[in-house]
Amino acid sequence: MDSVCSKKPSAGFLVVQERRGKLFRLFFWRYLFFVANAHKRYLAMLQSLYIKNFALIQELSIEFRPGLTIITGETGAGKSILIGALSLVLGERASSELVRSGTSKAVIEAVLREVCSEKIEGLLGAATIEPGEELILRRELSSGGQSRCFINDTPCTVGLLKQVGELLIDLHGQHEHQLLLHSETHEALLDDFAQATPEVTAYKTTRSQLLGEQQQLKKLNKEAAEILEKHEMLAFQLNELNALELKSGEEESIETEITLLENAETLFTLTTSLTELLYEGEHSLYSAISSALHTLEKLAGIDKRFAIHIEESRTAKSIIDELARFTRSYSADIDFNLPRLDSLRERQLQLQRISKKYHRPIQELIVLRDELQGQISLEGDLQEEREGREEAITRLQAALSQEATLLSSKRQEGARRLERLIERQLAELGIPHATFKVSITHEEHPEGELSVDGKNFRAFEGGYDRIEFLISTNPGEIPKPLVKVASGGEISRVMLALKSALADSVRLPILVFDEIDTGISGRVAESVGKSLKRLSLLHQIIAITHLPQIAAMGDLHLQVQKFVQNDRTLTQVTPLDHQSRLQAIAQLISGEKISAASLSLAAELVGGAASL
Repeated sequence: MDSVCSKKPSAGFLVVQERRGKLFRLFFWRYLFFVANAHKRYLAMLQSLYIKNFALIQELSIEFRPGLTIITGETGAGKSILIGALSLVLGERASSELVRSGTSKAVIEAVLREVCSEKIEGLLGAATIEPGEELILRRELSSGGQSRCFINDTPCTVGLLKQVGELLIDLHGQHEHQLLLHSETHEALLDDFAQATPEVTAYKTTRSQLLGEQQQLKKLNKEAAEILEKHEMLAFQLNELNALELKSGEEESIETEITLLENAETLFTLTTSLTELLYEGEHSLYSAISSALHTLEKLAGIDKRFAIHIEESRTAKSIIDELARFTRSYSADIDFNLPRLDSLRERQLQLQRISKKYHRPIQELIVLRDELQGQISLEGDLQEEREGREEAITRLQAALSQEATLLSSKRQEGARRLERLIERQLAELGIPHATFKVSITHEEHPEGELSVDGKNFRAFEGGYDRIEFLISTNPGEIPKPLVKVASGGEISRVMLALKSALADSVRLPILVFDEIDTGISGRVAESVGKSLKRLSLLHQIIAITHLPQIAAMGDLHLQVQKFVQNDRTLTQVTPLDHQSRLQAIAQLISGEKISAASLSLAAELVGGAASL
């Protein structure tokens, strides 16, 4: 008996299922857009572009929106002029030939909002440029060839403008603006895709500690080498100064004692004579003052006015008595030690010689002696510290090796997933035989900072891996670096595939695609359009196209037209409403003569894009 499940579904059931599928897809992408905004996946948003007196453009101002902006127009209408103007405000090389004839200067100004970039903040801070709610990039080009650059109305160098511009807008169709073509960016992109941030942080922390220890060890080794080189000289000087047993103030003390010994006889003669004069002589001062005091006392007994001088006389007698005792004692202690005098003179000569030899006074030689002692003692301390640093370096190198291995393993696992994802997306974008490879290599070095499987490798800033994206777009070709992919259309689709794969994990800049529809049509064009649409939920995208399948995906449609006014050719850019947009897409389908069928197909394409 046939089961219910074996019956074919009815047409009505299929319609309901198709509608449910469309509703689910619509809900899913709108939810993704909501999540993207909630987490500020946009790096920035280009709000407006003002162009004046540039090539065929007299003056125009273009307003942009989030999502996908489509730019269409006939060949030669001036679409490339828009890209040229955008390139100029991003810091590209300028030529005075771009200034509209008959005018003195061209002005291009880009206004961006919601800029979320620490790198840009750092660049502006270093250049003392005040940040604001808007980031305004302006380039002025004179007919004489002079160029002036401004960021937020502050003059800046073209180099700074280029640095900031490259971080904000990734312009495809010109190799110098293709961020993903630069191999130095591949490591960070792979790490984001592989969610290897914790491993990268751990590795960088350990590497920073290792570099610090190595720097300190290098400094210690230098100090030790300098001390070792001077060791014999330092030891000789220290022994020489220690042997002299230098003491502070010794020079003055020796000089004083030599003076006394050299004048011992004179001192004895004079003090003996002074003692006689003061006390021991027949007519000494002591006897005279004693007699005078006796007479003064008698006078005071008769006339009280002499009484006030009695105490003064007694004080004078006491002073003479004290001085006499001192001179007797001094005379008795005078040293006539000639051997001592010779010894002092020899010591004095030693001090004079050493002072002359080192060109320093004795007090400074004492300081030098202590410094030499410290330097020689430091040699032992340095050796101990060096051993400690070497142990720390060995320990950190082991930790770094382990962390580098873990990081590399995670990158390799992520690389395999990224390869499969890119190849699958490239097939959908019309490059079915593409081979995408993530090259992960290592630089072996005998003095490498880390060791893996018994071999030494260089430890780079982000690991011991060297990472580069390789691709082959044709069967049988060996994958080569992205920068060597020659076809402009292929490059744009490769970039679209890469950025679609990385969109959920990487904060990419504003994306501008110029040649993305080169060499494609039909189903591939539709796939490219859908991929752009999905990517625009996470990143603002501007795409120039000639294909209706891609144009129908736009959230904003700008049409570039060329016309003649007052015998001058002008280019203008017009934002299209719904009806004008259908007309423009129908024109891409059928050419100048728009038919009812092409309008119907245009409406179908736009309606299909809205249901994504």
